[in-house]
Amino acid sequence: KIAVLWYYMEKYKEIMDMEIRSNACCFTGHRCLSAAHRALLPGMLEKQIKALIDRGVCDFITGGARGFDTLAALAVLKIRSEIPSIRLLLALPCKEQTKGWTRGEQAVYDDILKRADDVHYLSEHYTQTCMRQRNRYMVDHSENCVFYLTAQRGGTYQTVAYAIRQ
Repeated sequence: KIAVLWYYMEKYKEIMDMEIRSNACCFTGHRCLSAAHRALLPGMLEKQIKALIDRGVCDFITGGARGFDTLAALAVLKIRSEIPSIRLLLALPCKEQTKGWTRGEQAVYDDILKRADDVHYLSEHYTQTCMRQRNRYMVDHSENCVFYLTAQRGGTYQTVAYAIRQ
């Protein structure tokens, strides 16, 4: 069974401007997806994104990774063609994120990058902490989080735990 979960985070006003955060949602999820989940997730994401838009969310932040992040970005872009007032914001760990990716994966990434409304790099080059910094940046700039979590380990698990703690 698969579920795309949404979590509404009430956070401290001192961290940043509430107007920006209350209208923002970040995505986090695993890079490796089964074929069955890869087929189901786009429709589930579109449904969840539209529900968030109905609640006033207009900024959607994704980390640009393979797997769930890519599906989330593509879902936002698809919906943006119908609802141009929403924005896709990319929070990327470093400019070298696609090193080692296939040409096909890089082509999809490049297309998303060109179509994004804003891109924020957490680091010029890869560091041991740039992925965690990216994940925290997304949570800290969002009041909502849509996640795809199937295991209690790894970066996605840590990001969801951080979001809940906030």
